[in-house]
Amino acid sequence: MRTHAPPEAGRAAVAAIEVVKVYGSGDTAVRALDGVSVGFDRAGFTAIMGPSGSGKSTLMHCLAGLDTATSGRVLLGGTELTGRSDRTLTRVRRERIGFVFQSFNLLPQLTAAQNITLPLDLAGRQPDRDLLAHLVGVLGLADRLGHRPSELSGGQQQRVALARALVSRPEVVFADEPTGNLDSRSGAEVLSVLRDSVRDLGQTVVMVTHDPIAAAYADRVVLLADGRVVGEIDRPDQGSVTDALRDLAAGA
Repeated sequence: MRTHAPPEAGRAAVAAIEVVKVYGSGDTAVRALDGVSVGFDRAGFTAIMGPSGSGKSTLMHCLAGLDTATSGRVLLGGTELTGRSDRTLTRVRRERIGFVFQSFNLLPQLTAAQNITLPLDLAGRQPDRDLLAHLVGVLGLADRLGHRPSELSGGQQQRVALARALVSRPEVVFADEPTGNLDSRSGAEVLSVLRDSVRDLGQTVVMVTHDPIAAAYADRVVLLADGRVVGEIDRPDQGSVTDALRDLAAGA
């Protein structure tokens, strides 16, 4: 594990600069993020890890424009997200960000094909047919495109969600515990596709996870504790991640 360094200007696809997030007020206030500065390089796969309550999901929500920082700045490329209206943030999320959640978040009345292209349909854009065909092939969905979510396994639903996140070529894909509801085989398939999207498509992926096995698919792990970035691991493996988490727990 190495010491965390502040983000370098210009390199980051998305960055937090001295971000503070406080929930509540007075005696009941909770400081979920305490001056976090961290950047996520373009065409990189980064996992955010830490003990329960460390602020990892809050950080991802602020970076993705799903929540607003109490103070500090959030930058998506050269765009300042801090202080933007809800309408502007909704447009940014729709046009420039992809999401993969633990709970899949597919619309039950739509087919797999319709769920995949939904963000593009909402934005009034046509899909890149070559990319769509590539994703459907890589994810093994060719014979499932006419099925609704209730007719798909959990692993198939998450692969549909992954295709939906990637088909618009977003600047960043945020993945929140994407393997949490999957068996080990399906989880490995999803993580492999995320890793390959970085290598083959130049995608930027930021993933929140508690699982050292999942984190080992990433290029880098950012470690949080008590709302602060406390270290990083480059080229992580399961052992180095497990050791770092054990050290954090021992220091709590």
